[in-house]
Amino acid sequence: MAGLKVKNLTKRFADFAALSDVSLDVADGEFVAVLGPSGCGKTTLLRMVAGFEQPDDGEITIGGKVMSGAGINVQPENRKVGIVFQNYALWPHMNVAENVGYSLRVAKVDKATREKRVEEALALVNLQGFGERRPANLSGGQRQRVALARCLVAAPSLVLFDEPLANLDVHLRAAMEDEFAAFHKRTGTTIVYITHDQAEAMALADRIAVLDHGRLMQFATPRMLYEEPANEMVASFIAQGMVLPAEILSAAQDGACRVRILGQEAVLRCRPDEIARADAKVCVRAGDLEVVEMGGIPIRVKRSIYRGGGSRIEASPAERPDIELHFDLPDPARLEEGTQARLAIRTGWVIPRAEGAVR
Repeated sequence: MAGLKVKNLTKRFADFAALSDVSLDVADGEFVAVLGPSGCGKTTLLRMVAGFEQPDDGEITIGGKVMSGAGINVQPENRKVGIVFQNYALWPHMNVAENVGYSLRVAKVDKATREKRVEEALALVNLQGFGERRPANLSGGQRQRVALARCLVAAPSLVLFDEPLANLDVHLRAAMEDEFAAFHKRTGTTIVYITHDQAEAMALADRIAVLDHGRLMQFATPRMLYEEPANEMVASFIAQGMVLPAEILSAAQDGACRVRILGQEAVLRCRPDEIARADAKVCVRAGDLEVVEMGGIPIRVKRSIYRGGGSRIEASPAERPDIELHFDLPDPARLEEGTQARLAIRTGWVIPRAEGAVR
């Protein structure tokens, strides 16, 4: 296996900057997800790592060897990078074994060696005995595993996944998440996993790189992205965080600050160098909000959505109807549209100032 280093990567298409000064350091054997909204640069990054696109600036290193950089351009077939696409890209007229072994046949690997490696690749994805079947006779999840086996048979040093579960239904996606996690644990392969699905990224990755408009917003563990977002984009993008204006009343002490949010005072987590300031923004999540009888923030309910066992409540502060809040209300409690209530903020995170955004 091999690690991946992306240094100051920039790619432009005419006047459009698909990637701007992106740097990532993926350790050998690490599972990294690249996450972000549509058009953020995820696929462009994957294509450049694979060698299908060349950067305008920056450098790509795989296993300590420079693949793209000043005057250097290693062709895709010589990078030892495997790719698993979302549409499987299997040959319908070939059976499973022929699909998996196609690259070996093109490379003129002898038949006995080819058959042995195909069997080993199918075993890695739990498809022993499926070699004679045609893709049309397989489920979506099985076809995806064939595509993975075809990638693995060439012994890649790095595997790239391009939204591999996008075409599967919800139940099958959950099963394939388990398959990918088990595969990574079994093989220790270095994986870069492109996705727009936060649940996938959170469930599978050791670390997640969040991109937006071609720039790296944060590269951190799933827990840190959720608990300590580096900026407003990450705070609002990950798990529908609510970004609220706040005044920091006291500098950080033991990792916490006293703040005033929409008229309510609360103690929130913060960076150890945080100072008192009037222009702060904080991130709170649905679980940080609680309906109370006294005190708190007066709100008006805009919508109540029943979700079985409870409801999602969408509301706004009575004095700031432009701000959107949401929280979960377990049964048997009810809040209907137009109802007034009060919310207390139990915890949250003070979003760092811009100069400390990317870690």
